[in-house]
Amino acid sequence: MTETLPARQLEIAWPDLDITVTADLDGRNGELADALWEALPYRSLQGHALVAGSHLYHVAPIPSLLHLPASTRIADRRDAPDGTVFCSALQHVGIKYGPLSEPMAASPVGRIRSEDMSALREAGQAIWDSVYSTKQPILAEVRRAGTAGGHRIPHLTAADPDANRLIHDVYTETERIWLSEPAELVDLHQGRIPSGAGSFDTVLPTLLFVNGETRPLGYATYGGLVRAAVADMPMDSLHQMARLLIGIPAEFLGYCGLETLWSFTQSFLACLDQLDRDDFLAVVSQLALYVNCLGGWNLHLFPWDAGDRLRQQRPAEVGQQS
Repeated sequence: MTETLPARQLEIAWPDLDITVTADLDGRNGELADALWEALPYRSLQGHALVAGSHLYHVAPIPSLLHLPASTRIADRRDAPDGTVFCSALQHVGIKYGPLSEPMAASPVGRIRSEDMSALREAGQAIWDSVYSTKQPILAEVRRAGTAGGHRIPHLTAADPDANRLIHDVYTETERIWLSEPAELVDLHQGRIPSGAGSFDTVLPTLLFVNGETRPLGYATYGGLVRAAVADMPMDSLHQMARLLIGIPAEFLGYCGLETLWSFTQSFLACLDQLDRDDFLAVVSQLALYVNCLGGWNLHLFPWDAGDRLRQQRPAEVGQQS
């Protein structure tokens, strides 16, 4: 007789809101679910979708999310039931809690229990207010159900001494800013920009450009380099792609105030050609986590309500104004 294994349940808590919900990992996308389960417990800054609708997500300290395959895909996450929990190759754990507008394929791993849906929607509204207007950070704690919470992020290693030193420095900085606003981003968002970036003393355009460079640097560039390394792209091609993709945006971000990122990038480029596949993968994985952490904080700090007067017009409303 086949033994039935107990269902794996995780709790997602927002202590600042005094709200906890329970999710069942339901067997879909086992590799992704295993990676999530083994990483527990952890804490992360809670984010909210800004263009997609009623969707929560946070950066998960799980490097393998960047490349693990999904065996089950929902072609359009708008069709997923509310409460569906996803793991994303953007290094996110997400939860749909209401209507979505963005048609995107997604990789489900579980679902919030029906009795917790009201609490999930309450959390969603509070988190939206946090990201859009109040700027009071809300932290998520993800843990195995019935166990104590905690916090840890991975510290990878490399055989090459220069690469290993860089990884340690990136880990240390990521640990420092993971749950606390990065000082460089705080200064930038308060208009303290040593280089003077921002024409005629403006700040908002610089914030917009920093957001526009940081997100793809983490999601596409470093995430893409991780996936390419795992997929056995030739090392000379990996070295060439890294040089082509990371230097210009990182230098620009350094000019805008993210000097630590630019310093890490220079150290990476300096040792790049001496890295074998394992060391290359370790470095880009550690840097991906750091850059995605910066991206999460930048999305939280950005003054989205500066454009609050701009609201979408429905077709009927356009007709009434013409």
